[in-house]
Amino acid sequence: MIGYYIIAGILFIVSMYVSNKLKSKFKKYSKVHLQNGMSGKEIAETMLRDNGITNVKVISTPGMLTDHYNPQKKTINLSEGVYTQRNAAAAAVAAHETGHAIQHAQAYSWLQLRSQLVPVVSVASRFSQWVIFGGLMLMATTAMGSTILLIGIILYAMGTLFSFITLPVEYDASKRALVWLENENMLSTQEHDAAEDSLKWAARTYVVAAVGSLATLLYFLSIYMGRD
Repeated sequence: MIGYYIIAGILFIVSMYVSNKLKSKFKKYSKVHLQNGMSGKEIAETMLRDNGITNVKVISTPGMLTDHYNPQKKTINLSEGVYTQRNAAAAAVAAHETGHAIQHAQAYSWLQLRSQLVPVVSVASRFSQWVIFGGLMLMATTAMGSTILLIGIILYAMGTLFSFITLPVEYDASKRALVWLENENMLSTQEHDAAEDSLKWAARTYVVAAVGSLATLLYFLSIYMGRD
């Protein structure tokens, strides 16, 4: 299990670095005020109208960097630092989340696939590590341990698959956001560069999560195959 703790430690350090970098970028670009004076809420609502979407509401949600699109309720949930603020970071996040709403309206295939996997992954992620560790403990005493470990690995693999399917969804939403912001002349050159950099660091958090999940999966798989 030493290998697991080494992998977990490395992933924790990398994840913390990217997370802290994202927060610092958001703080930095929150000081780049928009010349058009629009808030995150107004950016999102304008982007929705420009794409002919009238059944999605833009609402405020508590917390920092808690922004998300809810496809069930059809709401764009913007954090307190985005909903009312009028800066490049807020514009980037608001447009990105609106990008998800547009994906939903246009039946974007990767988003549909991810949505279909949500019920399965929610259950799998809840039990996978418990099943894996149970299998590892039982391997020393019973042959059933290997079977239980394999079941846990399969459950964990569902989460890994989900994290990789998330990548094109997130990158596409950012692309839609930046293209719209540029085509509609919503931002100045400086503001657009700040928005683009913000979204790049946000996307990297998903990349780290996906790579980390894959590395952990391969580690457990190597144990099962007797190559640890």
